[in-house]
Parts: sequence; C-alpha cells; structure tokens
Amino acid sequence: MFFDDRLATVLRHRAAGEQAARTQFRQLLDLLGNRKYGRDESLIAAAWLRLGALGEIIPAAERAKMIREPGWRFRSTELAAHLAEDEPEVAAAALSRANLDAEDWEELIPRLPVRARGFMRLRRDLPPEIKRILDQLGILDRGLPQPASAVPEANEAIEAPAATPAEPALTERDPVGSTEEPLELTEPEQLPQPTRPTATTGEEKSEIAALVERIAQFRRDRDSGVLPHDNSPRLPLEEEPHVRPKQAAGFGFVTDAAGRIEWAEPEVAPMVIGKRLMPLRRLGAQASRDRIARAFTAQQPIEAGTITLEGAPAIAGEWIVDAQPRFGGGSGRFHGYAGRFRRPAPLQDELSGAAREADRIRQLLHELRTPVNALQGFSEVIQQQLFGPAPHEYRALAASIAGDAARILAGFDELERLAKLETRVLQLEPGTCDLAPLITRMVDQLQHVLSPRMAGFDLEPVEDPIPIAMAEEEAEALSWRVLATLAGLCTAGEALELILRRERRVTRLWCELPSQLVAEEDVFAAKAKPTSRGLSAGFFGAGFSLRLARAESRAAGGDLVHEDDRICLTLPLDPAATRPSINGDQIARPAVGQHETAGN
Repeated sequence: MFFDDRLATVLRHRAAGEQAARTQFRQLLDLLGNRKYGRDESLIAAAWLRLGALGEIIPAAERAKMIREPGWRFRSTELAAHLAEDEPEVAAAALSRANLDAEDWEELIPRLPVRARGFMRLRRDLPPEIKRILDQLGILDRGLPQPASAVPEANEAIEAPAATPAEPALTERDPVGSTEEPLELTEPEQLPQPTRPTATTGEEKSEIAALVERIAQFRRDRDSGVLPHDNSPRLPLEEEPHVRPKQAAGFGFVTDAAGRIEWAEPEVAPMVIGKRLMPLRRLGAQASRDRIARAFTAQQPIEAGTITLEGAPAIAGEWIVDAQPRFGGGSGRFHGYAGRFRRPAPLQDELSGAAREADRIRQLLHELRTPVNALQGFSEVIQQQLFGPAPHEYRALAASIAGDAARILAGFDELERLAKLETRVLQLEPGTCDLAPLITRMVDQLQHVLSPRMAGFDLEPVEDPIPIAMAEEEAEALSWRVLATLAGLCTAGEALELILRRERRVTRLWCELPSQLVAEEDVFAAKAKPTSRGLSAGFFGAGFSLRLARAESRAAGGDLVHEDDRICLTLPLDPAATRPSINGDQIARPAVGQHETAGN
C-alpha cells in the first residue's frame, strides 16, 4: 500500500445515526490506536475533533465497552492521554487496555490527570520502573492495607497455629498489588487462632481470617491517624452519606379506567404507581368545579389540570396534568388516560397584562434588529466602496437604504424605551439641571426652522433658575421630544405660546397645541404627520412621541397631561434647592395670552 488513506475515508463519511456513530467511533479507535496513522497534520487534527464529537453523542458506558473490546490495537500514547480526560469509566478502560512500552508509559504517566493515575494500579503487567514512578508520584492502592500479621498457608496454619516473635512474619501478597511494607507481629496472642473447621476447608478459613484481620487492621490504622480519613478507602459497613433527592420536573403516566396510575416512567414509578388521578373526595359536590373531575366524568381530554401529589419529596407538590383518554380498538370501552405530569411555571406576580405585552414587544424588537442591522451594514459597504468600486446610482440607493435602516432602528429604540418605561424596567439617570436655560436654548434653535414659515414659539422670559431633579441629558431629550413634536405640526403663521412656571415643589411647562392636534380627542393617540421634513415627530408620529414623553416624565416623578388646547409638562424640583418658590402652590393653569399672574 503506497498511500494510507484509511483515515481520510473514515472522515469523509458523516455519522447520520446512532449506529453509524458507534461504527465510526470504533474505526477511529482502531486507526488512532496505531502509532502510524498518517502524516497529514490537518487530517489528524480533524480525526481527534471527530473522535471528541462522537464521544459527546455515545454514552460513556458504551464507549468504555468498545474500548475494552480485544479486536483492535492500542499502542498510541496520544490516544491514551486523550481518553484519560473522559469519564472515569472510559479512562479506566483505556488505561487498562493500552499496550505500551516502558518508554511510552514513562512519557504518558506525567501527562495523565491526577484522577486517572490511580487506574494504573489496576494493571498487573507494569514494569518495575513504572511502578517506581507511580510510587514517586504518590499513587497508592485503592484497597485495604496489609494487616499487621500474616496468615500462613492452610496446611502450615493447622500444624503451627501461631508464630513466635523471633520468627519472621510470613505475608500474603495483597490481591490489589499493595506496596505497603508489612508490619511486624507484636501481639501474637491477639491473632485469631485458626482451628480445623467443621463445614469449611482450611483454605477457605484462611481467606476469611485474612479478610477479617485486614478489616480490623484498617480500622486500627484509621483511628490511630496512620491513614487519613479523606484518602482512605471506604467500606460498605457504615452509613451512606445523605443525598437530598432531586425533585422531578415531569414524567409520563398511564391510568386504568378508575383513574389509578398503573404505569409511570421508571424514575418515579415506585413513588406514583397506585395513586389516583382524581381523588375520591372530589367525586362529590366539588367535582363540577374541578377540571380533571369534569374531564374524567365526560371521558374527555385533560388540558392543564392542576393536582397536588403527596409522598416522596421528588413528587410532592403541585402538578399540571395533560392527558388523553384511551379507548379499546374493537369495543370502544374506556381504558383510562395516558399523559404527562409537569411542574407549573413560576408565577410572575408583578407582571400585569400590559407588562407581559411590553415584554413580548421587547423580544420582538430584539429579533427584528438583526435583519435591519444586516441591511444597514451591507448598504454602507456599497456606499463606501469597501469591496470595490460601485456606480454612483448604486451608491445613492445604498445611502437611501442606510438612512431608512437608521430611522427604523431609531423607531425600534423608541418602542423599546417606551415598553421599558411603562413596565418600570428602565430607570432614568439621576441628576440635577437648570430647566430654564435649557428650554430657552431649544426654543431659539427651533425658531430658526420655523421663522421662514412665519411660525414659532412665544416664550415668556424666565430669569430665575429652575433646578429640577433630572439629569441634563434626560431633561434635554424630554424637552426636545415635546417641543420638536409641536414645532413639526405648526402651520404657516402659527405661533404657540409657552409658559414656564416654578412652584413650591414642581415646575410646569404649559404648551399651546398646534391646530392639527387641537381637533384630536386624544393627543397621545394622534397620527398627525409633520408639515416640515426638517423637524420629525418620531418614526411613529406625534401621538407616540407625546406618549413616550409622558412615560419619561412619569419615570422622573412628574407627568404630561392634556387639557383643552394645551399640554402641561410637570417635573419635580431638586429637593436640595432652598430658593423659595415664586408663585406658590396656588398657581393654577394660566389663561391663554396671560403673561402676568397673581403673585408676580
């Protein structure tokens, strides 16, 4: 064979099913277990990745069984190191199956995980130098220690029941390969004196006596501190550690015609078989009010029925039942129900219907942003000619698409912000700022856009500062949203009056509505479009922008209300401000055209 393409042939096929995955796992074990599996590094790396991917599909017990099969060669240290990283049963099977030389073992053992090195003591064919390496690394036997006394052979035990202290103690080799030195015999009178048994042979009695002595020696060493409790082997003679049972999340079941569970999934079968799907106490007056009882009486499907089970902690508590009735194929007789128990979902006490709807909107917007972002990115690539020259017409179309995508994303941001504010998920940034110069500056900016149409705002001068409990960025965005929305709906020659007043604890901004909004019954649901493209009321129109401004003001501790032909924006003052109010709390809504109020 001039070219070894077996590895490429195996990797060319995809494991479509479970049987194919097991077959390919065996093939990769056979190829990677040999030291000569090719020279193509990329192909070898792909083979290791495929072996790891198949290991996630095949259960650990089946992989360990395939590794123990004698029909393949295991002479690769790389494969042994790879399998030693897997589950304990897989690592134990690999290290007991590997057929390596002494040099390979010396190279492999330092690379093994600490938990996998202990499996090396299970082998009986390791060279002496490898055992010395394990001793240096502190890898001890996971078995009982050698007893302080040795039990002689059966025939010698009968003739010489006890050894003298002057004689050397005979030892019996530890069946698991213990490396501990046997302790000298100090108290021979305490040793069990073997006698000729009546029902067992001398050899069987010798083995039993050796086991009893090893258990006693193990207990003495543990109590005296020779063996640490953490690393000592455990015997099935003491109580098992208490493990808290895991609560079942759901299980399938089948009932008989009387509603008694006669089959369930094996994990919970001993705990639920025999329980009634419909307790007897519900057969009376409460049966008409119980969903399960009504369905059972009419032999109809059970949908989202509630039931409380009592018993083991794994099945105790509230359950939701979904089941279908079973009928005989020939006779049509009712045979019971087949369905599933499931745990109820955690209750969301604080989410009302509007809050759940807002949460669904946020999830929908998250899904819609992905394609819009992709459109914007590709259009910017064409417009900026990042991948090569493009005609000017295409660049113009790409620029238009990028602008539309940006406006759509801005609309998504407004929708998400409104949903978060109305459900109190989003909190405005805390801070303080002076509202008076902020409103004056915005009115001046809007005046340049409205002056060509002989329109604008008529703002009453404000000389005193108005510190509000709101961050400057948040207050600027809120004020611009209100003023720009009104300015965009102004018609030619229309002037809107603005009155800013500071009261004892709040400040109020009265804004006259443009003629397009005066006719609206609810300005927060208006669909009026701006008359000028220079000022935008937002992607969803004036009503949505005002509704968002109302949510922002309420989040700040204020409000935005509509009264007749005006709207009033209320914001709380900064509590740290000590300047007394100018107009007092008795200031009511100012009349149209009234610039001087009582108290000024």
